[in-house]
Amino acid sequence: MPNGNRRRGKKAETYNRALHVLARMRRTGSTLTAAAREEHIDPRTVRKYLSTEFSRRTRPTKADRRRRDMLMPTALGTAPVVVRGSRQASQLGRYMSAVGKYLRTGDADALGEFRGKSIGSQPFITDAETLSSLAQAGALTLDEIYALPESSS
Repeated sequence: MPNGNRRRGKKAETYNRALHVLARMRRTGSTLTAAAREEHIDPRTVRKYLSTEFSRRTRPTKADRRRRDMLMPTALGTAPVVVRGSRQASQLGRYMSAVGKYLRTGDADALGEFRGKSIGSQPFITDAETLSSLAQAGALTLDEIYALPESSS
């Protein structure tokens, strides 16, 4: 049923945009309306998907335990991984930033924070040679961090 897959993909994309609004509100302190405008989504839709994350009227909670399907570098390239909560999602975002910085500048110092750590059962790759090899093979995706379900066209 191609139409069902497309619908699931659209819902996942909307959910991810709602998560972006929540993250923007936490990061910048902006209002729901302003953050939703920046992410091009209706504030009512954000409330529909994330109603439990708002204490009072439009203030988000400090953190959440929501499931996110995100992309993470592995020994075989970038792969989807289930991330539980905004704190783990932020940690993965910082890791991806450190990987990007290493690949741009050759400075591997920022990767040290992640040595020996993992998300779920997936360890962070902190070996500079491994990351360089993956990048040269074109197996790393640093532009997108949220995994969307495949939809059939």
